[in-house]
Amino acid sequence: MQRILGIIAALLALTVVARAEAAPPFAVTVEGKGPDVILIPGLASSQHVWDATAKDLAGRYRLHRVTLAGFAGTRAPEAPAAEGAVVAPFVEALSVYIEANGLKAPAVIGHSLGGEAALMLAARHPAQVGRVLVVDALPFYTLLMNPAATVESAKPQAAAMRDGLLRQAPEQARPMQEAVIARMAKTEAARPALVEDGLASDRKVVAAAVYELMTTDLRPELGRIAAPLTVLYAWDPAYGAPAEAFDTLFRGAYAAAPRARLERVDGSFHFIMLDQPQAFRAAVERFLGEAEAKRP
Repeated sequence: MQRILGIIAALLALTVVARAEAAPPFAVTVEGKGPDVILIPGLASSQHVWDATAKDLAGRYRLHRVTLAGFAGTRAPEAPAAEGAVVAPFVEALSVYIEANGLKAPAVIGHSLGGEAALMLAARHPAQVGRVLVVDALPFYTLLMNPAATVESAKPQAAAMRDGLLRQAPEQARPMQEAVIARMAKTEAARPALVEDGLASDRKVVAAAVYELMTTDLRPELGRIAAPLTVLYAWDPAYGAPAEAFDTLFRGAYAAAPRARLERVDGSFHFIMLDQPQAFRAAVERFLGEAEAKRP
């Protein structure tokens, strides 16, 4: 199970520079024509993790590629308190965006933190979401460290992770970020851009998001999700635990989701779309194709 702990450590160890300018909750790039698809990246990541996906889909779908404020060089919101929420306000802002722009039951694809945001949106605003694809994310991240964890038991470790990020010396940033990304992306050519995204992210925003993810348990809300839900999760022999352990972890975490379909992607680290692009492309086509088949 050492590799399981490595994944959560990687997510939480992202080292970033600080900004404190006010900004909207997210930046968005809209491209293409057709049914709406919202793409949400993960912690300290940019919309560019979806570049290959956008190239595949832009001729057939209208894509809304978002980057959370404070991530990957986007202007940070007014610096949140270290324990302040990042994901929940983003989700509420995204709900407003969907309504204001007349998006009709968009498909939502989210990676990591973006996957948790997609779950939150579908649970709290079920009428707004057509279908959800979660990419390597759990409804309660601390399960990676302790399958018996609760929100209360997670708080001390979440606070320690948050505070460690805030105390980290600037000269540690690049070597730490490079080490983190090496554990999250198996594909070496994909790593430099991910490192730069992390270094360009706002330290306080990332620290607050880390605390929020570690202390937010969406499992009690999964039953509210009306939309079809697909969950892709990664496994690789380098994880140091059998694939069956990951199967058990994800099946248990999503047991309360009435319409969840779980699909394991082998030979991949956390960034499935970069490590196994063909398998990811096929999964996205299945996911969106099912929606197209139901359209009148």
